[in-house]
Amino acid sequence: MPNFFRRLLSRKLILGTTIGAALFFMITGVIFWGGFNTGMEATNSLGFCIGCHEMKDNVYQEYRKTIHFKNRVGIRTICSDCHVPRDWVHKVTRKIQASNELFHAIVGSIDTTEKFNNKRMELAQNVWKAMKESDSRECRNCHTFAAMDIRQQQSRSGLVHKYSQFRKKTCIDCHKGIAHQLPENTIVYKGGDDDDHSYYEKLGLPCFKCHSDMPEPIEEDW
Repeated sequence: MPNFFRRLLSRKLILGTTIGAALFFMITGVIFWGGFNTGMEATNSLGFCIGCHEMKDNVYQEYRKTIHFKNRVGIRTICSDCHVPRDWVHKVTRKIQASNELFHAIVGSIDTTEKFNNKRMELAQNVWKAMKESDSRECRNCHTFAAMDIRQQQSRSGLVHKYSQFRKKTCIDCHKGIAHQLPENTIVYKGGDDDDHSYYEKLGLPCFKCHSDMPEPIEEDW
């Protein structure tokens, strides 16, 4: 009998230890997960983004003058809406990449307006490249072709939007500089290169649809 009680006690100790350890790790995991996600959301705030003077003194001042900051309907888009993905995997990846930006903030790579402007083209191209590769994913969180009423747009804008979705064009192709000053000598595509003309010609679209200063052509001229 004593051996029986010893074995029973031993089993209870093992079971209790196992359950206790499981509860400990579960609670620790919940706390860690909650803290991790809270930290990620905190770093998405506008206050955090402009916490360093490199951002507050440069791009933030430019952004304050744009429609994304103030508009007639009262909707404000902040830095993270454009620069941080919403889905968890891409969001964590972006946060890891941001450690490089933190390093450059510490060493003062762009701690003056002059340094920032000297780097502006490189910084802008990095963002444009990322947006192009993601098919302007963050833009599409708010702007979608499904919700777009092209009839309410200007003739040329509506035309470009109507056909760009079928031609592998993406928002950032045309809308560079929408929230920040463009680097010097930047040529922005606005939907009108040789490929566009050839495409519209094949569709039978006359020039005046885009070029309002041109008269409606005689049919055989087109």
